[in-house]
Amino acid sequence: MSDDAAPLDRARAPRPIPKSGIMDIHAYVPGKAKAEGVEHPIKLSANENILGASPKAREAYAASADDLHIYPDSRTSILRDAIAQQFRLEPERLIFGCGSDEIFQLLNQAFLEPGDNIVQGEFAFAAYAIGARACQAEVKCAREPGHRIDVDELLATVDERTRLVFLANPGNPTGTWIPFSEVLRLHAHLPPSVVLVLDGAYGEFADDPAFDDGLDFARGAENVVVTHTFSKLHGLASLRVGWGYAPGAIAAAVDRIRLPFNTSIAGQRAAVAALADTEFQARSLAHVNQWRPWLTQQIGGIGLEVVGPSATNFVLVGFPKTPGKTARDADEFLSARGLLTRSLLNYGMPDHLRITIGLEEHNRAVVDALAEFMKA
Repeated sequence: MSDDAAPLDRARAPRPIPKSGIMDIHAYVPGKAKAEGVEHPIKLSANENILGASPKAREAYAASADDLHIYPDSRTSILRDAIAQQFRLEPERLIFGCGSDEIFQLLNQAFLEPGDNIVQGEFAFAAYAIGARACQAEVKCAREPGHRIDVDELLATVDERTRLVFLANPGNPTGTWIPFSEVLRLHAHLPPSVVLVLDGAYGEFADDPAFDDGLDFARGAENVVVTHTFSKLHGLASLRVGWGYAPGAIAAAVDRIRLPFNTSIAGQRAAVAALADTEFQARSLAHVNQWRPWLTQQIGGIGLEVVGPSATNFVLVGFPKTPGKTARDADEFLSARGLLTRSLLNYGMPDHLRITIGLEEHNRAVVDALAEFMKA
C-alpha cells in the first residue's frame, strides 16, 4: 500500500504526505516530440495545426514583446469583447483559462467534494479525470460502443452523486461525434443539478449539418457550459488560451477560484488577431477537408481499420493483435522513420494510434510507411 493510501496520521508522518488519492492519479502523457536517431521528425502526435498559426496572430504576439514587464489584464477584456461580438454572447458569462484544460479543472474544483463523481465516456480526454481525482472525486466511465459516445450509456452511469458530465464532441482521441439531437436528449434526462460540459476543442472541424457545438442552446440553459480552445484550428497551442460560455452563476463561481493572471498579454492579443483572421481559418479547414478523407481511404486500403468517420484534424487507426503488426510495433516502425504518432496506451486503447493530418508530403509518407509496415 502506498504512503498516501495508508491509514496514517498525516500530521505525525515523518515527511509531508499528499492528500489521499493524489499519488494514484496518472499524470498526463503528451504526444511525443522526439524520435531517437532522427534530427527533425515530423510531429503528427498532438493534433497541432500543421499550417502553423495565423500571420496576424504572429504579428500580434511579436508586438507584445515591449510589454513583458506588465501584468496581463485579469479580465481578459480584449478577447472577452472579441468573442462576445463574434458569437453574440454575453461577455460576463465568458470564462478564460490556460487552455480549456484549466477550465475543466476549475469546474471540477467548483463543484466536486470528496465522494462526488463526474461521468465521461470511457475514452474521454484525460484532463477531465485528473481534475476530478485531485478533488477526491470518483470518475465514472460510460461505455463507448464502436468508439462513439452513447447517450444511454452516459445516462445509465449518472447517479445521485454525479455533479458534472463531460462530453467532447467531436471526441478526442476517437475523432467520432454524435448529432446535436442526441446532446439535447442527454441534457433533457440529466438532473438540473448536474453540469453538462460540452468540450468543443475540435468543433470547428465538424461540418455535418447535424452537428452543433451547443452555444445557442447554452444561452437558455442553467446547467450547460460550452468550451473552446485556440490551440487547434487557430494554431496557438503554445500560448494556452481557452474559453468557456457558462450560465452567470457558474461563471461567477469559477471566477472566485480562477488565478488572477491566467492568460498572458501575448496570448490575449494573438487570440484576438487569430479570431479575426477568417482567411487562415478557412485555409486550415480546407486542408483538413482535403486530406482527412484521403488518409482514411488510403489507410483503409492498406487493410487497417480507420475509426470514424473522423470529424477532427486527426484519424484514429486500429491495428491487428498479431505479433509484429500491433499498434506498438507500428509506432516504433514509424518513429524510426521520423513519423511521430500518438500511442493511446494511457487511454486504454493499446490497439490504436492517433495520427494528425499533416501536409501532403507528411500524409503520403505515413501511408507509404504503413504500407511497408504491413507488408514486412
